[in-house]
Amino acid sequence: MASFTVVVGDPESGLAHQLEAEEQDANRFIGKSIGEEVDGGAVGLDGYTLEITGGSDEAGRPLTDEVAGPNLKEVMMTDEQTGYKPSRDGERRRITVRGREVSDAVAQINASIVDRGSTDVDELLGDDGDDE
Repeated sequence: MASFTVVVGDPESGLAHQLEAEEQDANRFIGKSIGEEVDGGAVGLDGYTLEITGGSDEAGRPLTDEVAGPNLKEVMMTDEQTGYKPSRDGERRRITVRGREVSDAVAQINASIVDRGSTDVDELLGDDGDDE
């Protein structure tokens, strides 16, 4: 069964919440691509809508919007992009990335809140504001 760590960014407060999606809830993400929307109920945010903004697999390779499907592919990177930061002008490097589609090989999914529900995020997640 699939299991993901879902990092949900809240653009309103600027905070990120790390949540787990397992079994049936994780299956809601399978087959979705970067830019698609998912029901927030999969991670305990009932009434919220999340947009998938990226992610990475178990080896840390990033999901990229440039590659279709869920497979690995080597891509020539020339500009600063997800997974590559050139150290000098004109530098190019071939980087292995994963396609934009979420599959069982993905370990982490990054998402952002698009539509809000009636209940506050902190109340739904049980956070009481005791951040260290």
